[in-house]
Amino acid sequence: MQGFDFQHRTRLIFGIDSVDRLGELTKTLGGVSRAMIVSDSGVVAAGHLERGRTSLQNSGLSTAEFFDVHPNPTTVDVDAALAIARDFKPDVIVGLGGGSSMDCAKGLNFLFSCGGKMSDYWGVNKATGELLPLIAIPTTSGTGSEAQSFALISDPTTHVKMACGDRRALPAIAILDPQLT
Repeated sequence: MQGFDFQHRTRLIFGIDSVDRLGELTKTLGGVSRAMIVSDSGVVAAGHLERGRTSLQNSGLSTAEFFDVHPNPTTVDVDAALAIARDFKPDVIVGLGGGSSMDCAKGLNFLFSCGGKMSDYWGVNKATGELLPLIAIPTTSGTGSEAQSFALISDPTTHVKMACGDRRALPAIAILDPQLT
């Protein structure tokens, strides 16, 4: 049998109410002061975005939000988030929601950090520079997006799903709060 050596680079935080530690955990990344949250309207309606925002602000971080992610996000979703990020200039991105929100956050990270268009990152290890630290907070179970480095972003014209992955897109921290699922 062949052996293996596995080292996971995402810090996993698990526990009830662990979303309330978002600000404290974000500060451990060092040198961050501006957090952009990427989410969807259902997460907003459930009050989860407000909890995350409050935790970040209570830790002295400025926040901006994009909460119009659609299921199976397209380049339109990513571009809309990018418009907010360009004005806000985050130094950390938080993907709060299901796989779609986390995928959109990763897509945003590629475009904000490296420029270009989403199709430039279709494939593996196409980032042209360092990405911002990403914190993933899933509100669904099963996608695994909080623990892997790929974003699935669809082209709205062709409906092709582009798998865009890079080791630098792996979340730095994943907060697993069972009360959010």
